[in-house]
Amino acid sequence: MDMQGQINKAQALRKMHDRSAILLLPNAWDAGSARLFAQRGFAAIATTSAGVAWSLGYADGEQAPLAEVLAAIARITRVTGLPVTADIETGYGEAPADVAATVRAVIAVGAVGINLEDGRPGHGPLRPIEEAAARIRAAREAADAAGVPIVINARVDNWMQHDAAAPAERLADAVQRAQAYLAAGADCIYPIGLDDRATLAALVQAIDAPVNVAAGPGVPDLAELARLGVARVSTATRLATLALAAVDQAAGAMLESGRFDSLAAGFTYADVQRMFVHA
Repeated sequence: MDMQGQINKAQALRKMHDRSAILLLPNAWDAGSARLFAQRGFAAIATTSAGVAWSLGYADGEQAPLAEVLAAIARITRVTGLPVTADIETGYGEAPADVAATVRAVIAVGAVGINLEDGRPGHGPLRPIEEAAARIRAAREAADAAGVPIVINARVDNWMQHDAAAPAERLADAVQRAQAYLAAGADCIYPIGLDDRATLAALVQAIDAPVNVAAGPGVPDLAELARLGVARVSTATRLATLALAAVDQAAGAMLESGRFDSLAAGFTYADVQRMFVHA
């Protein structure tokens, strides 16, 4: 990818976060899913760390080697002309310099945005705020040095923690984290696991910045999320697990019945081939 083209995509993705309209991002796990989402008309594509890891034969939580993850991201950016934001989990490394190196590598394979978690790999305990903010600062500085204005979606994992924190305490800490991350160079805040309307509205009001919500059953629809002030909705692992669930159901029915009716699909070999004719 030429540098100016990548800069243009980064600027386009940044514009999509101006809160003039809610941004719906599907999370791809391979080139096929990315191509499908592009064909459907989405404005940009995210990756799912879990879906990518599973497609490579590893568990989520930075178990997949970074080199393999980067190769998967490169395939996704190659087959779509859309802006792609990559989930780099906690940044692959303990030091801010490690995060910076990962960001440089992700930019090199064509991504124009990242997700960066503030916990430890595998939904581990949250890092101290100053430490997490330093990692975001390192990511921003790496992107600035590369000349690509990536969108940094900073995850606040308070609602992924199974501790005894009271709801008000959890929200207060999340707001403090969000403000620190924005000051360090983040562009968007991602309170993954938060689907309570009142708490979500309070968070949006407290930080005055784009907020990302994970889609799923029970989560308010796009219209209501827009009314709450949410700027971005992503699907996380949902589409990857939905695809695996469909295959699991069809395979199970075939084994159980000895029949092949479960293999009927409205999406055919020819349909997939057509997606890649000009890839």
